Amino acid sequence: MKPVWRILPFLISDGQTNMSLDEAILQARIKGLVPNTIRFYRWNPSCASIGRNQSLKVEIDMQAAEAHKVDVVRRISGGGAVFHDNQSEITYAVIATEEDLRTIYKTLFPNSFFGVSESYTVITHALIHGLQYMGFHIDSGKIHCPALFMEDKKISGNAQARQNGVILQHGTLLLHVNPEFMYTILKAPEGVAKGKMVRSVKAKVKGLYDDNNTPSISDTEFQTYMIQGFENTFHVSCEFGDITPNEQELMQIVKKNRYSDNHWLYKIP
Repeated sequence: MKPVWRILPFLISDGQTNMSLDEAILQARIKGLVPNTIRFYRWNPSCASIGRNQSLKVEIDMQAAEAHKVDVVRRISGGGAVFHDNQSEITYAVIATEEDLRTIYKTLFPNSFFGVSESYTVITHALIHGLQYMGFHIDSGKIHCPALFMEDKKISGNAQARQNGVILQHGTLLLHVNPEFMYTILKAPEGVAKGKMVRSVKAKVKGLYDDNNTPSISDTEFQTYMIQGFENTFHVSCEFGDITPNEQELMQIVKKNRYSDNHWLYKIP
């Protein structure tokens, strides 16, 4: 019998809720209260997220974010600053034990070493298959972190948090890209003009539907294809489940104590 992984229904939420839920699932999985879990979601309103150790002041134009009603959150995962457009991105999260991911990786790549990089690889392998089922031709690679590429342009970036033998990996699946607005909210590196960053994004990043060669599909259809990718790659059975009362409670706790706290957002000692 295949192992059962939980799929949560597609969700559209604000930045604090999305990050609180990812962390709540991580904590619940550490306690053994829930199975390995996959979820897909959007952000409403649009949101800029920064990595655990980044400087908010350096990465985000807070005045622009406020003016455009864009949420700003700090993730518990690493990685760089990301702009999550409410119309142009689907985000995924995988919460699973390192041991289960190691077992899956060893099945796919026998006699291979399994480390941090490989834990990214096994998950992105499933993402690639899901996108291939939709007709996209996807490659993997690295720009600062493991990423997915289409026609040599980045369409997905990923980040991890690891606690007590459980991995939370979440990442972007870009549908469209608007570099000008992206770098209205994100700050260009010191000494680099915004125009140069916009040109760089146009040259190196694209959305799955930017060429309009593939008709867009609904969020639930998108999720269905991605579930197929995980089931066939991981050799598991994905079954829909709900957020548990325990996760709801954990979510409210971490939202209050972390994501609603400016000490966390601004990293105030």
